[in-house]
Amino acid sequence: MPPPEIRPMFPLGSPLLPGAALPLHIFEPRYRELARRCTGDDEPFGVVMIERGSEVGGGDVRAGVGCLAVIAQYRELPDGRWVMLATGDRRIRVVEWLQDDPYPRALTADWPDDPAEIPARERTAMVARLRRLRARASEIGAMGATAAESAAIDDQLAQLAMATVEASAWSFQLASLVPAGPFDRHSMLCAPDPARRLGVISEVLDGVEELLGER
Repeated sequence: MPPPEIRPMFPLGSPLLPGAALPLHIFEPRYRELARRCTGDDEPFGVVMIERGSEVGGGDVRAGVGCLAVIAQYRELPDGRWVMLATGDRRIRVVEWLQDDPYPRALTADWPDDPAEIPARERTAMVARLRRLRARASEIGAMGATAAESAAIDDQLAQLAMATVEASAWSFQLASLVPAGPFDRHSMLCAPDPARRLGVISEVLDGVEELLGER
């Protein structure tokens, strides 16, 4: 495993999962500087969830587990703002927060999943459960997504039902499609291995079933 590295950090109101897309509209001066640094050096940055406080202005309480984000597309606007699309790469732990100058920075270490398998029957059952709940939510008008977004998620779930990728990547792909708040999503991120991540996902879906009157 590589040694810890000092990384530019971008605390946000929601966690980023490996493999998930992260669209950003950057307007704060300190994060404009981060964008210039990372795009100029082709460097990833860390994303952690803000547990208490605000994304703007500092003074926040930040989680100690996050995800590296790799920049896929970006553009600096004439007024100095940036629009950017990044993708979650791999999970990290914060070893030590450093001074926020000129932007948040931390010494971070990679945190790969512990080895664990998810049998094919469990994968199939969990995808089927999520698809059933999404269908029920659509019936009662509680989907919370556009028709195009819903169709894209359904396509991804269909692919996951047949996917043979290794368990860690598969579990994070499924987690990104689960309707969940930021703290539940952070719990998915922090699960030590794919099997226990599936357990967290199951608990979240228990709550969705209750909200939909399925339990």
